[in-house]
Amino acid sequence: MEYYFLITGVLCLLYYLILVWHSRKLRSTFAVFWLFTGGAHLIIGCAPLPAYMYTFLAAICGAGWIFLILVEIRIFAAMFSRHERKLDCIIVLGAQVKGKKITDSLKRRLDRAVKYLKKYPDTRVIVSGGQGPGEEISEADAMAEYLSASGISGERIDREDQSTSTRENLRYSKKYADPEKEKIGIVTNGFHMYRALLIAGQEGYRNTYKIPASSNPVFQINYLMREFFAVVHAWLKMMTK
Repeated sequence: MEYYFLITGVLCLLYYLILVWHSRKLRSTFAVFWLFTGGAHLIIGCAPLPAYMYTFLAAICGAGWIFLILVEIRIFAAMFSRHERKLDCIIVLGAQVKGKKITDSLKRRLDRAVKYLKKYPDTRVIVSGGQGPGEEISEADAMAEYLSASGISGERIDREDQSTSTRENLRYSKKYADPEKEKIGIVTNGFHMYRALLIAGQEGYRNTYKIPASSNPVFQINYLMREFFAVVHAWLKMMTK
């Protein structure tokens, strides 16, 4: 069992270093998780623990891996669209803007939206996202400017610029759409799609369709692990209501 902790610890630390090298940041999105997880595994692997303690830890780790895999299966299943059809409108969920600059994850969502909107020129689009720390303009304004620059008419774009979370994205976007009657597509990165659809159902959306965007392949494992915790948190909130 010691080898499991040592190997896992080394792999986590190596992935952390890859994320740091790729992003040129020591604390990019959720990356510190891999640093602390790797360090904890190495400490346990090197510690002179009694055999019964390693047996106990093996059981805990086994249960944790099973639960992780079951949740990730749900996330993976929502990452891919089975078919595409004409919808009444689509909602592009916001993501971080640095100053006025579109970040990679948000650009991928917008590029996916542009592709869809050019294929279906009668479909409206709602760009949803408020202004947070480090953002000079709202995410909605940044997204609308990007869509306009990509050839999408401003008459087709509605801006929801007050939200600060996925739930608020969907809740406040109801001002511009009828979630009970209209067919509405949700545009977000694939790893985020399951939770977005889960929240959409809670917010009263009855006819939602997946329009998943890609994500940075280097960060994919990082995103999937972060999403695991976000999904579990969403489930717990549902259970406590």
